[in-house]
Amino acid sequence: MDRPSTHYNASTDALTPRGRRAVAAILVAVLLATLDTAIANTALPAIAADLLAAPAASVWVINAYQLAMVATILPLAALGDIVGHRRIYIGGLALFTLASLACALATTLPTLAAARALQGLGASGIMSVNAALLRFIYPPHRLGRGVGLNALVVGIGFAVGPSVASLVLSVAPWPWLFGINLPLGLVALAIALPSLPASPRGTHGFDKLAAAYNVVAFTALILALGSAAQREPMAWWLSALAVALVFGVLLVRREHGRPSPILPVDLFRRPAFALSSITAVCTFAAQGLAFVSLPFYFEGVLHRNQVDTGFLMSPWSLVVAFAAPVAGRLADHYPPGMLGGIGLVVLSAGMASLALLPSDPSVLDIAIRMAICGAGFGFFQAPNLRALMSAAPPERAGGASGTIATSRLLGQATGAALTALCFSLAGVHGATNALWLGAAFAAVASVTSGLRLVVAK
Repeated sequence: MDRPSTHYNASTDALTPRGRRAVAAILVAVLLATLDTAIANTALPAIAADLLAAPAASVWVINAYQLAMVATILPLAALGDIVGHRRIYIGGLALFTLASLACALATTLPTLAAARALQGLGASGIMSVNAALLRFIYPPHRLGRGVGLNALVVGIGFAVGPSVASLVLSVAPWPWLFGINLPLGLVALAIALPSLPASPRGTHGFDKLAAAYNVVAFTALILALGSAAQREPMAWWLSALAVALVFGVLLVRREHGRPSPILPVDLFRRPAFALSSITAVCTFAAQGLAFVSLPFYFEGVLHRNQVDTGFLMSPWSLVVAFAAPVAGRLADHYPPGMLGGIGLVVLSAGMASLALLPSDPSVLDIAIRMAICGAGFGFFQAPNLRALMSAAPPERAGGASGTIATSRLLGQATGAALTALCFSLAGVHGATNALWLGAAFAAVASVTSGLRLVVAK
């Protein structure tokens, strides 16, 4: 595949100044989308109190954002293959920035939830094509380095998100959590407009009916998972699951035989791509099980305060931030199946060690076990991203990029739902059960990662 000479200098084997600016614009926007997930979770009690909303209703501040992302990532990724990934990215960043202003100005829960849905749509535009854009900036032999930086920024966002939220809330009301996105978003736009690469455009049209099927299927699936985990009436979550299945079948039948489907069924026929996607869903489910259950464990069982909990959660993300660039570089030289398999065995062992924590562990004991999890997760993420992007042809880069984001969101949503179910069934012991379940998911993911070594032969 030809690479734009304005972004990468083959003679020096390094990014050009324009290439560095393009990567900076991508990473700033990814950081904003990641931070916004973390800070909203931390600020939810303050938002609910200020808007006089019940805690259960205030969860829609989170749900609206996640649902908008899950439902639209694949259609936007497919649209990027048609109109250009650059346009989708810049449009998503612009919408995210404007929606952040709407969030900051919201005075009621419904208006805030609506603004968060628009913000999620903007974040979907960013996350659906960011990996595709990196593929058109870095040459194949340096792609691991690019996705490693992407994983580094995601790790930093999750690591500092709770601290940023706590710091802002200590000096200003919650609307400023969204207001700080405005200058950063404008800076990212100013850098992105003249710097991002143009990618080849497909000649096929955009299938609006398939996009509608996709939105309904994924929205219903996430609602069904959440309702079942909360043990709501069986008729409700079974109905949502039935809707998801019906529209999922309609989507697959609609997409069968199409050269560039919204749901990339053509890419899933490639064993390496399918195994990488399954590995991602299982691993992010393990992460979701840990990140949702551990705060309850630290505060409810170990009786730590919120500040202590934030620090205890940090080693995982901080080690990911350090491990991801290293793993990305290694992925340019070693099989992703091997690197991911090793990392996921470490992650499984780390989560099992957390489940086996003594009744009164020291801070160091917890930090070491969290760091082990972070090291394992970090060695999975960048190689898996590279494997997914490399398994797809250049003209299907958008579909591959959208699959990466969808796999992450589906895994995290599944992990969160299973954690809620664990607490519902086992009460205070639900956190330990969730950690054991996470260790099992990581073990399964290590097997699917290793299978890529077999299909590659």
